Amino acid sequence: MGSSVYAVRGRVVLPDRILTDGVVVVAGDAIAWVGESTDARVAGFGQEVLDAEAPSDDRLILPGLVDVHCHGGGAQSFPDSTSKDQALTAVMEHRQWGTTSLVASLVTASPMVLRERAEMLADLADAGQIAGIHFEGPFIAQGHCGAQDPRHIQSPNPALTRELLIASRGHAVSMTVAPEKPYTMGPGGVAETLVDGGAVASFGHTDTNAQRMRQALREIRETIARSPMPRCAHATVTHLFNGMAPMHHRDPGPVPEILADAAGGGVIVEIIADGVHVSPELVRNVYELVGREQIVFVTDAMAAAGVADGAYVLGGQEVEVSDGVARLGRTGAIAGGTAHLIDVVRTAHAAGIPLVDAVYMASVQGARILGNDQVGRIGEGYRADLVVVTPDLEPMRVIFRGDDVVGGEA
Repeated sequence: MGSSVYAVRGRVVLPDRILTDGVVVVAGDAIAWVGESTDARVAGFGQEVLDAEAPSDDRLILPGLVDVHCHGGGAQSFPDSTSKDQALTAVMEHRQWGTTSLVASLVTASPMVLRERAEMLADLADAGQIAGIHFEGPFIAQGHCGAQDPRHIQSPNPALTRELLIASRGHAVSMTVAPEKPYTMGPGGVAETLVDGGAVASFGHTDTNAQRMRQALREIRETIARSPMPRCAHATVTHLFNGMAPMHHRDPGPVPEILADAAGGGVIVEIIADGVHVSPELVRNVYELVGREQIVFVTDAMAAAGVADGAYVLGGQEVEVSDGVARLGRTGAIAGGTAHLIDVVRTAHAAGIPLVDAVYMASVQGARILGNDQVGRIGEGYRADLVVVTPDLEPMRVIFRGDDVVGGEA
């Protein structure tokens, strides 16, 4: 990893403001100092700032982005990768676009396949290449399985949950579960097993109604409160609106209960704000209703992220990508995204969400879910993960652990 001391200059996006003529000083793989350029000399970094030169293009410096729900990219799919090299191709596709912390998401599959993939991905997590593992299934609902293979959906099984946590070697970040299914909730159920095992229970791909959703949200709050060291102080909802019944005024379904709970400081909702899965206007509405502290932006990206339209595979199922939209061949259901997380930030900002908050929901929030206090923001002592972008949010330079992935000074 990086060993030199150098400065990066531009408009620095912090969680609460943007520094107009900002400087980020990197020392090795960590951030040594952040502030206005006029204060750098007093802080002892005057020469580093002179060496960096002042940009004239209004560039922005963002924290490395954190994606907690991603199935692949660069023509490779985490659920279908049988080698670390294949999986690493997907990681690097997103890293070069500014996602420096990425959770590799699996899909519903047989227990044997899930264990094998978890063990392989745990090796990448041990090596610091991914931030963890997300199991999207197999304890989900048939009626809203989306692009999941219904042949491998099974009843919630706390014993199998423990096996997958063991196979993940502490790197299991979350699991998507349908709260209405027997043995998901309750003492000794899958949700409690996840929390006690250091993972996050994420509700999604569910047939639940409003009443059951409300009960599950209340119960998971109590479960987390009882846990001595939960990974995250909040449960999550897997891609809000997608994989669940839509809201209707006579049959409200789970969405209003989720929004009400989030507005009260409870669950954190994932939103795929790519302009395909959810209307940008609705993304803005949810932000205005529940606030940035209860939203995390994700990509749900699959193998086609960053590459051309065509035929791909997701969890063994054929997917056709046309005009950047991935659909399952057998049903036409949307089968993941094709955007990078910086694209999500751009779409959300264009919809009217302030840039500081759009970046926050794509960085700080993911770090909260990971339970990692070293990534997700620009601050002294944080890991030196940075994304330098144009005013149009196009990446110019990506720094990972202090080293350049893309771009760099001459």
